[in-house]
Amino acid sequence: MREGARRQGGRSRRQEQESRARQAFELPEEGGYSGYVAEIPGANTQGETLEEARENLSEAIQLILEANREEFERKFTPTAKVTRERLVLAQRKFRISDWGFRN
Repeated sequence: MREGARRQGGRSRRQEQESRARQAFELPEEGGYSGYVAEIPGANTQGETLEEARENLSEAIQLILEANREEFERKFTPTAKVTRERLVLAQRKFRISDWGFRN
């Protein structure tokens, strides 16, 4: 087995990494914070503080998921042969040190 594909609890490291998304926050020259999730197109925001940017990004992701869900519901009728399963992504509290910069 290759180094990058070692098993952890029945899943390879590659599978574990692929199932996670990272939110990133930048410090623009004009001040505040810009945040985005590269794996979710359109998930970007800004805030005066890091906490505000986190909250705004969470809200942006929720809005994207709701809009996509509504689009899905318009395309498929309740009688369509589609298997629907609930997916819950846990939110982790990030520390500023996780991203390599400090206030």
